[in-house]
Parts: sequence; structure tokens; C-alpha cells
Amino acid sequence: MQPSGFQARFSWGSPLLTLLLLALLAALLLRVTHRGAATGASRLAAPREAPAAVPQANRAGPDKLCTEENNQIGIYRRVSPSVVSVANKALVRAGFFGFQVYEVPQGAGSGLVWDREGHIISNYHVIHEADALTVTLPDGKSFDARVVGVAPDYDLAVLQIDAPGALLQPILPGTSRNLQVGQNVLAIGNPFGLDTSLSKGIISALGRSISAMTGQKIHDVIQTDAAINPGNSGGPLLDSSGRLIGVSTAILSPSGAYAGVGFAVPVDTVSRVVPQLIEKGHVSRAGLGVQLLPDPVTQRVGVTGVGIFAAPPGSFAAAAGVEGITRTRSGDLVLGDVVTAIDGHPVTCIDDLRTRLEKYKPGETAEVRLERNGRKRAAGIRLTEEQ
Repeated sequence: MQPSGFQARFSWGSPLLTLLLLALLAALLLRVTHRGAATGASRLAAPREAPAAVPQANRAGPDKLCTEENNQIGIYRRVSPSVVSVANKALVRAGFFGFQVYEVPQGAGSGLVWDREGHIISNYHVIHEADALTVTLPDGKSFDARVVGVAPDYDLAVLQIDAPGALLQPILPGTSRNLQVGQNVLAIGNPFGLDTSLSKGIISALGRSISAMTGQKIHDVIQTDAAINPGNSGGPLLDSSGRLIGVSTAILSPSGAYAGVGFAVPVDTVSRVVPQLIEKGHVSRAGLGVQLLPDPVTQRVGVTGVGIFAAPPGSFAAAAGVEGITRTRSGDLVLGDVVTAIDGHPVTCIDDLRTRLEKYKPGETAEVRLERNGRKRAAGIRLTEEQ
């Protein structure tokens, strides 16, 4: 037996001491771990600094579009129902006696709905030499079309289809007199047969001149870099409000496809020509009522201007004292009057003269500057109607 005051002695190698030390170490580790977890939790719960606001335009995603995109989408939805496809077909006879007739596609282009009476505007070159024409609306409905009138010198044509007015959505005409280089434009058409395609660009230049199929110059043409390809011809060129500012008519391209230079007949010309085509089937020009000398003949004698070949007796020009070529007793030809200016604007060739007279209507009076044998004078001449 041991005395009652006995105290147990522990040595470093004692198993009991080892257990006590391990228990103490575990308690310390558990406390450190709990404190670290609490610290981490407090860090996670701490408020973060709010990031800088991202501009709305940069935050656009699949369901958020910028203002310009929404505008373009809206224009396309509003205007595309006014754009049609125009198919040019030739009639080919087959069989031993030629009794079988087939329609063979020989070209296609675009057009636009002008009014609810079924008038469709397109280019003259789109319908040139067509035996049959078909207009297809955006909803896929097709109608045979007849030619109402053509203006080859402006590369414009008016067709008409017998379609219910409810199916026709006329385009909204704008103006082309106040356009500016650099403003945005949109073109809708059927390039390569891909119907109602939209392309975007800017006005690259104004006041261009291009040649129509007749060789005559179309003036004040709009140049654009909006993608215009074969099949776009006759389709609308629109401003950023969706109004018609031109009719796509030609491209400048070595390959025949889009090369960044397209042209459109200005809407002010379209708005002047189309009503005449609908009413009369042709365009009435204001003219001097005289017969003109070809430019090479006038230039050959070293004169600048437009030579008058003859002024018919009783004409307004003859009443104003205009004379054409005369012949001397010896048979020599003497040059008559030469037009050098219209209302102060110089005239150097027949194309200049026609361009200046386009601003007038038949029956109006123009101030014409004339020169004959070195003598210059001005005459007010009442203009007549010419086709």
C-alpha cells in the first residue's frame, strides 16, 4: 500500500503524459481552425466596392440592341413590304410547228410599290426586251405585269399589276435636293435572287452623271457605298428615316459585282418622271422647238455651244428671231444661231442644253443667249413639249 499523500510522478516517456499532450494539441488546433473560418466568413460577408457602370451601348447583348440597330430593324420591317421582285421573261417557241410556247427567264431585278392602284417602279434596263413580266410581292404572291410607260433616258419604267390594294404598301417618297455626303443610307433589293436583302452604307458623292442605255446622261445621280449587286436594280435607296431618296440603278465594277461604288436615280427625278409615265406613258421635255446640229458638226467649225440646224416657221423660236443654217447663192452653207447659255448657265453641247431645260415645263419661257457671226444677243423663247 502506498501512503495517502502519494502524488503520482510523470516522466516524459509516460503514456499518460503523451495522451494529455495530444489532447491539448488537438484543442489548440480546433480553436485556430474555428478562428480562421470565422475570419474567412467575415471576409466573404464584407461588402465589395461596386464596379463602374458600363454604358448601355457597350452592354448590348442578344436582347439589347443599340439605337441605330433598332432604327434599321424598324425601317426594314416598315419598308420591305414595299419592295418587290421583277422577273423578265422571253417567250420561246418549240416543237415542229412552233405550237409550244415556253417562258424563259432572261433577267430579274427589283421594284417598289408606288401606289395602291398597283403601279410598280423599276429600271428600264430591268424590263428591256421582255416578252412577259412577273412581279412577286414579299409574301410570295406573283402577278403578271404590264408596262404603263418607260423613260429610257432616265432608266425608269412603270409597271402595273392587278393586285388587291390591301396587299400593296406604297413606299414613302422623300427628297433628294438636300442630301449630304456622309449621311447614312439603306438599300433593299433582291441581289442575285436573294429577296428583300438589306445593305447599309453612306452617300459617297452627289451630282454624279451616268449614261443610260440610250447613251443619254442621267444627271444628279447619287453615289453610295451601300452594297448594290445585280438584282438590286430598281430597288429603293432610303435615308435614315426610311424615306425613298433614290432608285438603285447601276454599279461601277470590273467584275460586275459589288465593288463599293453604286448609283441611284434621285427621287426628285423619279417624282417628276413617274406621274408623267402613269398619265401619258412617256416623259414630256421642255425644248426650244428647233432642230439641232450634231455636236461634232458644231465643234468642227470651232464654235462652242449648240448649233441650230433649223427653226421651223411659226415656231416660238422663229418668232424670237432664231435662224438655222442658210445657203448662199453660190451654194455655200452658213452657220446660223448657236445657243451658248440658258439663264446664264453655259451650254457647250446638246447634253448641257437638255440638262438646263429639264428644270422647265413646256409653256414656260427661258432666257437663251445666242451667237451668230460673232454677234451675241439674248432672247426669251417660250418652250415647247418634246418627247
